[in-house]
Amino acid sequence: MSLRPLLVLPLLLLACNKETPSPAPEAKAPDAKTPTAAASDKPAAAAEIGKPAPDFTLTDDEGKSHHLADYRGKTVVLEWFNAGCPFVKASHTKGSLKGLSKRAAEKGVVWLAINSSAPGKQGHGAESVAEGRKAFGFENPVLVDASGKVGKMYGATNTPHMYVIDAQGTLVYRGAIDNSPDGEGESPKDGKLVNHVEEALDDLAAGKPVRTPETKAYGCGVKYGS
Repeated sequence: MSLRPLLVLPLLLLACNKETPSPAPEAKAPDAKTPTAAASDKPAAAAEIGKPAPDFTLTDDEGKSHHLADYRGKTVVLEWFNAGCPFVKASHTKGSLKGLSKRAAEKGVVWLAINSSAPGKQGHGAESVAEGRKAFGFENPVLVDASGKVGKMYGATNTPHMYVIDAQGTLVYRGAIDNSPDGEGESPKDGKLVNHVEEALDDLAAGKPVRTPETKAYGCGVKYGS
């Protein structure tokens, strides 16, 4: 392995931690215009491999509502997204996420990015999302989870953090996009690049069990508010 990935990783991690300073908290009534997960009287179920994926309703950055249950019958990919995260940038411009959502959509897969960055944090806001869309050529919906409710329900810890849900609504994969933690696909473990999400989608399309249901995610930490 060359020294380049070893030097790049610390720089990426430093860039991940750059955030817009948050204003002092104020006591405010909830803003009805702020997109959040659907309210429920019952505690939200946690995401578990082999179990039904927790349902949610979120509004995307263009104002359209998305209810996970409405996509039953189709394979769904959830991608935790932060346009300011250098690992997300690397994955979408050089690494394993480059063009993957488009290729998946051409095969009938629903791809939903979820932005759980809180106000004042890196990646929050329509402007950041728009800049990311343009830079990455990203055409899929980016759902707004500013409260972090859905991200915490799924146990999302990193950007990117990937989840695959089969046509029956069962969570069949969660973890890293691939086995190259530089985000660029240039330092794969064991010397061979493995795109875990593409592999899971191929297994589902072939009617086979997902060969690797879970891996450890890498990247920037999700910028939750608390």
